Parts: sequence; C-alpha cells; structure tokens
Amino acid sequence: MHDLIGFQRDLLYVVHGLEEPNGLEVKEELEEYYESEIHHGRLYPNLDTLCEKGLVDKGQIDERTNYYTLTRRGRREVQARREWENEHLEENERIDVP
Repeated sequence: MHDLIGFQRDLLYVVHGLEEPNGLEVKEELEEYYESEIHHGRLYPNLDTLCEKGLVDKGQIDERTNYYTLTRRGRREVQARREWENEHLEENERIDVP
C-alpha cells in the first residue's frame, strides 16, 4: 500500500466499509468525507488502478453499473496499514482495530 496515493487509500477504506458498493455510492461517500465534489475523471481511473494492482475486484450489476469489493490482498493491505498507523500513534490516541 506504500505506493498508493492518499485518495487511493481512501477508496480502499470506502470499498471495505460498504457492501459491494457501486461507483456512485463510493463517490457519494468520498464527497461527504472530502466535503467537495469528486469528478468521474478522478474516481474511475483510480478505482481501475486499484483493480490492476489486485487490491479491488470489479463486478457488473448491469450494462451501466459496476460494483467493487476488496480482494483478499486488499483486505490484508488495509489491515497492515491500520496496524502501522496504530504503531505510530500515542498510546492514548490509539485506534482499536476490531
């Protein structure tokens, strides 16, 4: 995950937190977090990059709509990142990972 940009890491977290989200659901979640519009030209190329890296799988709902899920590798990468973050936080600021 060290080679991902922050936006791509955020995409992984959103896909992980939603159940087979489509692109619009991912977009809406990120827009709420960033408090600004996320353009399709930013969203979909980055989702495609995550698919190419083997972190996200893309499935088809219908002719126009895809859904996204984390691969086993993607889940491992998210977990490893959370562990790394926890190691670098002060004890009283530690985030519990279920």
